[in-house]
Formats: sequence, structure tokens, C-alpha cells
Amino acid sequence: MDKRMKVMLIVGIALSLSACATVKTLPPSTTHVVIEHYGKKSYCKEIPRVYSGFAFNLCKLNGEPSRQENLGSSFNNVPFFIIDGTFSLVADTVVLPYTLYTQSQHGSIEVN
Repeated sequence: MDKRMKVMLIVGIALSLSACATVKTLPPSTTHVVIEHYGKKSYCKEIPRVYSGFAFNLCKLNGEPSRQENLGSSFNNVPFFIIDGTFSLVADTVVLPYTLYTQSQHGSIEVN
């Protein structure tokens, strides 16, 4: 693999992680998150720290109804939060020992 491909791969991974719901919910100092999709609030009251990134994305679906065309950004007609949910499942599994510990120490994350 040449140097340009390595740089592009690292940049791609960094960009995907910066929008990842797991990264948003991982720090132990996180006690509240706001979950909304196009201004529509989620009905979720709290999410567990274990698999919190995936739960974050599911809570985007559990909210005030919106029109089908408001599913947001998509790639090949697959909404971004579904793609992010897949990456979040993988990331949540990798950090599972850590999130099990923080769940027992800090409890669930409240949703505002």
C-alpha cells in the first residue's frame, strides 16, 4: 500500500469516528445528550452506556414523526444514521469492557 492510500485510509477513519455516536457518548463525564433529528426530539428518556452509540442511533428513530424525505444525508439511499449505527455497533463492542465499568459507576445517560 503506497503512502497516499495510507493517508486517505487514516483520514477516512478519522472522519467516520468524528461523527460516530459512540464517540459522543463514551466519556464518563457525559451525563446528558441531546438527541434530535431535523429538529424533532426523541422520546427516549435515557440510554445505557453499554452500546450507547447504537442506542443513540435507535433513539433518533424513536421520536416525533417526520416525513420520509427528512431522513437526512444518505449514501446510495441508505440514511447516514443507519451507516453510523453499523460503525457504532463495532465501536461499542470494542469498548465494551470500559462501558460496562462506567455503566456500573455512573449509570445511564439522560436524554434531553
